[in-house]
Amino acid sequence: MTVTETHRRSVFERLAGWSQRHRWTALLLWVLVLAGVTAGARLAGSDFRNDFTLPGAESQQAQDLLADRAPIRAGGSLDIVVRAPGGMSEPSTREAVDAMLTRIRALPHVAEVVSPYPSGSFPPTAISADGTIGYATVALDVPAEAMPADATRRIIETARASGSGSADEAAGSSGLTVEVGGDPARAAEEAEGGAAEGAGLLAALVVLVLLFGSLLAASLPIIIAVFAVGSAIGLVTLASHVATVADFTTPLLILVGLGVGIDYALLVFSRFRGELTAGADRSAAVRTALDTAGRTVFFAGTTVIIALLGLVLLGLGALQGVAVALAVTVLVTMLAALVLLPALLGFFGARLERTMAKRAEKAARSGRAPRDEGRLWRRWSNAVARRPWPAILLPLVALIGMSAPVVGMRLGFADAGNDAESKTSTRAYHLLAEGFGPGVNGPLVLVITGGGQPVQSAARAVQQAVAATPGVAGTIAPMVASGGDLATVIAFPESAPQDEATQNLVDTLRGDALATVARDHDVTVLVGGPTAAVIDVSAAIADRLPLFIAVVVGLSALLLLVLFRSLLIPVKAAVLNLLSVGAAMGLVTWVFQHGAFGVPPGPIEAYVPVMIFAIVFGLSMDYEVFLLARMHEEWEKTRDAVGAVREGLATTGRVVTAAAAIMVVVFGAFLLSPDRMLQQFGLGLAAAVLIDAVVIRCLLLPAVMHVFGARAWWLPAGLARRLPRLALEHR
Repeated sequence: MTVTETHRRSVFERLAGWSQRHRWTALLLWVLVLAGVTAGARLAGSDFRNDFTLPGAESQQAQDLLADRAPIRAGGSLDIVVRAPGGMSEPSTREAVDAMLTRIRALPHVAEVVSPYPSGSFPPTAISADGTIGYATVALDVPAEAMPADATRRIIETARASGSGSADEAAGSSGLTVEVGGDPARAAEEAEGGAAEGAGLLAALVVLVLLFGSLLAASLPIIIAVFAVGSAIGLVTLASHVATVADFTTPLLILVGLGVGIDYALLVFSRFRGELTAGADRSAAVRTALDTAGRTVFFAGTTVIIALLGLVLLGLGALQGVAVALAVTVLVTMLAALVLLPALLGFFGARLERTMAKRAEKAARSGRAPRDEGRLWRRWSNAVARRPWPAILLPLVALIGMSAPVVGMRLGFADAGNDAESKTSTRAYHLLAEGFGPGVNGPLVLVITGGGQPVQSAARAVQQAVAATPGVAGTIAPMVASGGDLATVIAFPESAPQDEATQNLVDTLRGDALATVARDHDVTVLVGGPTAAVIDVSAAIADRLPLFIAVVVGLSALLLLVLFRSLLIPVKAAVLNLLSVGAAMGLVTWVFQHGAFGVPPGPIEAYVPVMIFAIVFGLSMDYEVFLLARMHEEWEKTRDAVGAVREGLATTGRVVTAAAAIMVVVFGAFLLSPDRMLQQFGLGLAAAVLIDAVVIRCLLLPAVMHVFGARAWWLPAGLARRLPRLALEHR
């Protein structure tokens, strides 16, 4: 019996052997899981909801007070905006608007409707100065994020129908333009999906066919990704009933799942083909592929999961749900690459082997020498080794320059003004801005409470102080709740909700502007409302971002320290990965905040930087672990530092480049999405992966490793004895 036959097989080898021997069982298990969770998700439906609560924030305190003392003012609201070319005061226009509002009052979740027409001696504050634009406010009995989309659509249809026929017919017959705005309306107008995902899959298939020269070989990684993503979507949809999962989770899950799923399967499959080319039989090739590339996928996937779960540290409900959902997605894709792929190789391995043999025979008959796929990468590694410092300094300066816009990055949330003009919520937004100024789309709600004492006089003083504050376009008279010890004052900024001037105004009001009034009248004044809440959430994310980055980088570096038993490699990996993320976020800031390439300028969605950092840092570690694992494998065999870098790059360069190309096209396809947040995710992730694969992995990493030499694998003896051993290759 040979040494090979008697050595104890690793967990990964045993898993590969089981999946091959029981391939029908493995395949049926995955089919049953996919069918079961999909059917369950369809029967149960989804309960995705955003949770923007931020305990302790001033806007949250104001919201909680209103919910407790004046619940009708704590719910969400819709604006029904009417343009009447002949004037809102025309009897026929008023009759049509009053009839429409009467029908809306009878609809579900409508708590109150405030007409644009004044009653008694009140001035017409909801009718524009030229008299052609007015708006009614529909108060809802639930918060905006809890408003059912079907109920919102019914309100939209009723408003736009204007009493008879379709919306377009009504508008044409009455001469009125009716649009519905507000966060619930914006959320109810869901864009149709599928185009970005389909384009990404098609582009990935093209890259894989070019890489492998076979449609069957190219299809296997995509099959793995589809199985994994389908299962993850079903699981997350079911989980939305027991946990808070944001409504943008599914497209983001598809975005990450497709990229990571194809990536992991590609790494394992490429090693399998390499083992076949080297002369191994199919069973041994599958076992070796899983014991090497599969082991790398396991540790790389663990790094991604650690990075994603680091988002829990931010303490934001919506982000925590998204983080867990994406971590589950990565876990499922990792399991699919380790369990389902070996089973599929058991089904199609013989056909793949015959295809490779025919190609080799054809090359031999034509007199062509077998292609050495690593020849160009070895030459490239040698060229970098001759001049490592220019290869380090030049790209380093370029990446730092690309990262520069991050210093001025402003976090926020895009509003309806950034959406497509085809949405009624966007048209309502622009009508309101035209008639009343941009600030009407982001009113500030000031809550005055006296702790049991009447606040009428204090509320009037607050209104006067707010009206005199620079940056305030107007106010609405105080509304006192029953009991007399709580009142609200509505203030309209001169600037749009997402403008930096609005954030400065909120800071001013919370600072000196209202402090004297509150102190003189012995009351508490809280600045709340949706616009203030967005500002508070953005500030909280910005404040907690350094801690999040430190934890993710620290845990990832610790894992690399244990894996490679080196002090320099974790430090180098952390610095290079931070550079790729910084450069990508600099590009996102330049395009979306500063309006490059004709993109409407606005703040960077507050969730985007933390999500991109978690995902990209994890994916960068994928390539890091995969490439360094091959270098480490050569180093353990030869103890030749230069040769280890050369052979590691030669055996992984082509696969890493192809995997990165697939990631880029999958992520880049989401630039086709009409959603601004998904566009930012797509650009950020695609740019980061492209920079990581081309600049970091092909240039900076080998140059740094050549400079380090044998020191790259050094670990103090005392620390080496204390660290556990997590081998990247089975011995």
